[in-house]
Formats: sequence, structure tokens, C-alpha cells
Amino acid sequence: MTHAIHDFGAKLRQPGAAPTLEAYVNWRRSVRDARAAGDATPPAPDLAPVSINLDLTTACNFKCTHCIDWDILNSKPRLDMDDLRASLRRMSEHGLRSVILIGGGEPTVHPGFVELVAYLKQLELSVAIVSNGSRGERLLEVAPMLTKGDWIRLSLDSGSNELFEAMHLPNDKSVTLDVICSWIPKIRAANPDVTVGFSYVVVWKGASREENAIHENIHEMFLAAERAREAGFHYIGYKPVLERQADGAEVMDPERAANHVTEVASRIRAEVERARALESGDFSVYESINLRLLESGDWRQATLQPKTCHMQALRQVLSPMGAYNCPAHRGVDKARLGDAGNWATDEGAARAGEHLATILDEFDASHECAQVTCLYHGVNWWIEDLIADADAPAIPMGAEAGDYFL
Repeated sequence: MTHAIHDFGAKLRQPGAAPTLEAYVNWRRSVRDARAAGDATPPAPDLAPVSINLDLTTACNFKCTHCIDWDILNSKPRLDMDDLRASLRRMSEHGLRSVILIGGGEPTVHPGFVELVAYLKQLELSVAIVSNGSRGERLLEVAPMLTKGDWIRLSLDSGSNELFEAMHLPNDKSVTLDVICSWIPKIRAANPDVTVGFSYVVVWKGASREENAIHENIHEMFLAAERAREAGFHYIGYKPVLERQADGAEVMDPERAANHVTEVASRIRAEVERARALESGDFSVYESINLRLLESGDWRQATLQPKTCHMQALRQVLSPMGAYNCPAHRGVDKARLGDAGNWATDEGAARAGEHLATILDEFDASHECAQVTCLYHGVNWWIEDLIADADAPAIPMGAEAGDYFL
């Protein structure tokens, strides 16, 4: 059964997102019909994505051995914060509902982190923060600003201080797993409504950025769950390590585990089941779609993508390097939608629409994402079917859950 946090179809049927989805589907139908009739292609509607990943910075104070963004960390590009704020304001007026501060670097090290969170809440956007936990004082500072449904997720990937240090190599050696976890009760006390999660990227022998940098952590999955529950996290979430291919795509490649992928999956399954025994009314254990596919052996099924990735119109990435169609292709030229500040002006927003229309046509997901176990695989095919069926009834409105994170 798909967990609610991964039921993207249900999220898109909520009252705050359904009009955007319907406008997109109708536009793609009109594009198809115009081309069939030999007419001019209608322009993209003036609609922002429902959800964005926002990379505030490429700067990071860790050197994680399994980091998917290793090649762009601490690079030179910088966001123009005035353009960014103007873009976010305009996007919020055209359908943007949620912002995830994540990726590329550590958001809390950006000098404008606190002020930007405050600005996002002024725009009445849902806000999520993915952090390495090293700046607990800054997370505590923004916690009171957050509202019900917002969340903070810490990328920790270990159950002991020793493995944490070996995997993450923090610049400041005083930053330990113990210290990071000590901030959780303070954050929860500052705002009982904010959800705080413990993220655990599962790494196995052979699956790492560098062969000599491997720190397998399957053996600490249960230990981490114990620590997470004791520290006061609401959940622990397990997901498999991703690697970046030569073409820039982020992929899960269990075959890098050589001939022992079945044994790896079995060990992971056993640890997850042990962790599930710790679940309670205030503590949950989540598995990512990718991890469940790895365990079941069906992971290649999720690489069969439609030619057009429809989610790139509904979820995008803004980063110091520009705007991109997907987190799995962050920093890749062929996935670039333009500048991160495009939405700051009417003219820039029009260019963003033109870039989107071009990429929807030219970015062949069945080829470009042929090795990507996409979280949006199912919802992409659902939207594909909606567009294909011109006689389909209106998209049914779903229940309001208040979760617009895609």
C-alpha cells in the first residue's frame, strides 16, 4: 500500500492543486490536438509548479562519502536573493503551494536561511527543511515559524557516533550524532506541530561514490531506529543510496552490489522488520518507494517511463545553478529550465513557460530516465492516461490533507 506521503495523485487532487493539474492536462490535450490539425501550438499556461525543491546554497560543512551532489558542493554559483524572493512571491500567486529547502548543500549554513523561512511563511507556503542537523540552533530558531504539516528531516544515516563521523566527515568534530539528537526535544517543545524525521540512506558494499569510501550501514538500521525514537523523532525513514551517472541522472543501481543484491535486500528487510517493532503512536518507520522496490526485486519496473515526464511541470528545482525539471537531473544542462529567478518578472515567467514547453517535447524521459527508479513513475503514467483520454470526465477533487509536498 502506498503511504500518504508518497501518494502524489491524491496530493494533486487536493483543492489547492487540482486546478493546476487540470489546467496542465487541458493544455497538453490542446497541444496534441493543435499539432494534429496543423495549427499553432498553444503556449503554456501561466502556472507555477505546485511544489519546488529550493537549494539555497551549494556550500556544505560535511563531506559525506555517499553524497549524490559531491561534484557541485562548495561551487561558485550564488542565488540572487532579491530575484529569488520576487520569484517565490509571483509563483505563490500562480499555484505554488510548498517549498522544500534541500539539496546541493546545507541550507542552514546560508546566511539568509532564517529570513527566507520567515518570508516563505509570510507567503503562506508549506515549508519543509532537509538538513544535516549540524546547526541545531538555526533549526530551533525557525521552528516556531512553521505551521501544522511543515516538517524538518535530518539526514543522519547511522546509529552510532563512530559511523556517523566516518560517513559524514563533519568539518567541526564537535558535531556528533549525540549532539544533533539533543536538539530534537527543544525543537518539539518550541513547536509541537512540526514533524521531525530521521533520514537513513542505506549504503551497502559496492554502492558508494568511491570504492575506497564505502561505509556500509545496514547493520545500524535498527540501532538508528532505537536512537530516533528515544531522541523524540516522529519517524525514521529508510531509502537506498543513489548514485550519479555520467549523464548526470541520479539512479539506484543495486547491481553495484555485484552478486549479492539478494543477500543485501534480505538483510535490509530483516532490519526494517526489527525497526517496525519499535513503532508506537508517536513513532513510525517509513520505507521509500525505491527501498521497497529493491527488496521486492521489482526496481526495474519503475524505470519504464512515459516519453513525457509530466511531473516536471508540477514539481521543479531552483538552485544557484538555475531551475531544473527534476531533482534527479539537478545541474544537467539538458534538464535546465532557465535561471532560478525567471519568475521574478512577467517576461521571465513567460520565458519559463517557453522553456517548460520545449523540455516537455525534447526531454525524452523514456530514454533520459531509463535507469531512474522514479518516485513519480505511477503518477506520471496516470497523468499520461488523463491527457490521452479526451473524453475523460473532470479530474475528481480529492480530500484536503494539507500536504502539497511533491
